[in-house]
Amino acid sequence: MAERPTCPICGKRRPERFCPAKGEKICAVCCATEREVTLDCPADCSFLVSAHRYEIEHRKALAENEVPFPDVEFSPNLIYDRQPLLAALSFTILQFAMIRGELADRDIIEALIAQAETYRTLLSGIYYQKPPHAPLANGLYEALANSIQEYKKQESARAGFQVVKDAEIFYLLVFLARMARSWTNGRPRARIFLEYLRAQFPEVREAQAEASRIIVP
Repeated sequence: MAERPTCPICGKRRPERFCPAKGEKICAVCCATEREVTLDCPADCSFLVSAHRYEIEHRKALAENEVPFPDVEFSPNLIYDRQPLLAALSFTILQFAMIRGELADRDIIEALIAQAETYRTLLSGIYYQKPPHAPLANGLYEALANSIQEYKKQESARAGFQVVKDAEIFYLLVFLARMARSWTNGRPRARIFLEYLRAQFPEVREAQAEASRIIVP
C-alpha cells in the first residue's frame, strides 16, 4: 500500500495547495499560518492574493498605540501640496525594493520611522541620527535620506531657494509610516503596502518584470 503523502511543513496533514514559495504542495493550515512568516510568498500566489483581499476588506482601524507618532498632527492639505515629494519618497522605496527583493513592509516602516525621528530631532534644533540596525531597513533609511537631499537640491535649483521645509518632510514621513502600518498585516514577510505602492507606479512594476526576463530567459 502506497504511503499517504503528508505536508512537508507539519508532516501531519494532507498536502492540498501548491505553494510556489516551496515549489510543492502543502496543507491548508500551514498555508494559512506560515504564509509571510516562514514562507516568503510571491505576490502572485492565488492563495496570498485571496488572503490579502479578505484582510483589506475586513481591515480595522489601528489602536492608538499602533499608530506611528500618535501625538503628531498636520493638515491633510500638506499631502496634496507636497505630492511631488511624496511621490519621490514612494518611488525611492520601490527602487530600493527592485534591488533588494527581500524588502518587506516591516523594513519599510522601520526605515520611515527612523528617518522621521531624525527630522523630528532636527526640528528641535538638534541634528541626531539613529539609523535602524537591521541591514535592509538601514539601507532604505540611507536611500530615503539621499532622495530627500536630491529633491531639495533640485527644488532649490528651480526656485532659486529651498522651498520645502523640514517640518513638511517630517510630516510626509509620518504620513507614509502610518499608511504602511495601516496597510500591512503585521506578518514579518508581508509586502501588502509595497504592492500598493507598485500599483501607484506601474512603470516600476514593468521595469522589474523586464529585468526578470533578462536575468531568467
